[in-house]
Amino acid sequence: MPIKIKDSLPAQAVLENENIFVMTEFRALHQDIRPLKVLMLNLMPNKEVTETQLLRKLSNSPLQVDVEFLQTSSYTPTHVDASHLDVFYTTFDKIKDKKYDGMIITGAPLDYVKFEDVAYWEEVTKIMDWAERHVHCTLYLCWACFAGLYHHYGLERFDREEKLSGVYAHKVLKPTSPLFRGFDDIFYAPHSRAMGIAPEKIASVPELELMAYSDEAGVAIVKTTDSRKFFIACHAEYDRDTLSQEYYRDLSKGMNPKIPVNYFPDDDPTKEPVVNWRSAGQLLYTNWLNYYVYQATFYDLEQADWKE
Repeated sequence: MPIKIKDSLPAQAVLENENIFVMTEFRALHQDIRPLKVLMLNLMPNKEVTETQLLRKLSNSPLQVDVEFLQTSSYTPTHVDASHLDVFYTTFDKIKDKKYDGMIITGAPLDYVKFEDVAYWEEVTKIMDWAERHVHCTLYLCWACFAGLYHHYGLERFDREEKLSGVYAHKVLKPTSPLFRGFDDIFYAPHSRAMGIAPEKIASVPELELMAYSDEAGVAIVKTTDSRKFFIACHAEYDRDTLSQEYYRDLSKGMNPKIPVNYFPDDDPTKEPVVNWRSAGQLLYTNWLNYYVYQATFYDLEQADWKE
């Protein structure tokens, strides 16, 4: 079954070229199926790349998913065409009375910036609190992972002296969890960040479960015991060349970055990276969407009554 998106979204052509079933609004209107309503707060500068990466992961399931894109109104991004935002994005004031089956809050390039100093921090935390009463299950990705743990539970992150960049092995700590159905005991996923959180801090909060951990990269996946919030520090949605593009971008800025770990064959940046995280990444999003959204949400969202 397809991912449902607005007509003419740029990601449509990319996904269809990859033989991914994409359904436009026009066609979806002719199906008598209630699609899952998923809201995506996209905080990344390059909106279109992130849209495509996440839509790709949400598309490979037997579910119809209606994705709505949300932007901040307190901060206007400068790396995306204004017309793209006008056509494909909405703002919080326009959706605050709606309810959603799922929500994804993306990462943001805000390493070393204190959360309270982020231009849209007040708005993002308002949306996080709103989601408690209006969204069945929320995914917090990368920066949002640490921001969510800080906002909801007061857990302080730590900043790394050097950016963590590469593809790392992870141990599945809860193999019986539906989130890891189909996973190997060890799975790989990219990381690209300069912040982290100690596992002891996760263990200090009874409502939190550490689900996956990397000896090199640290805490990777955390969820709440009620399965309504997932905090994911890794980038299971990354494309083959995402870390490569970041590496060369930083080189061009004179930042002298380290070569991403376990990424380029023979650590040679002239060689094309070999993808070893795609299958686990697809399973992660498919399992989340199926077991924690579709199987658990209300059929009639208007009747949903989530806790304050």
